[in-house]
Amino acid sequence: MSNKFETLKASVQEIIDLIAAENSREANNKLLEVSEVLDEMIDFAEEDEEVREITRYQVLLNQLHVKINGEEPVDGE
Repeated sequence: MSNKFETLKASVQEIIDLIAAENSREANNKLLEVSEVLDEMIDFAEEDEEVREITRYQVLLNQLHVKINGEEPVDGE
């Protein structure tokens, strides 16, 4: 189970790095890719802990989506 989440962690870090580099298009593309992976993972999740971890990533991706697309004011603005 942990190998899947290590890959997810690296992908999320890549999204964060793209946001920091102000590369919104690539960040959004990567976010969509990771979202699809999470959707597939949740379909095949067998353990409650796995579902909880996937849900945590989904919440994080939602927050990153808002950050990329500027749907809410960012702190300090």
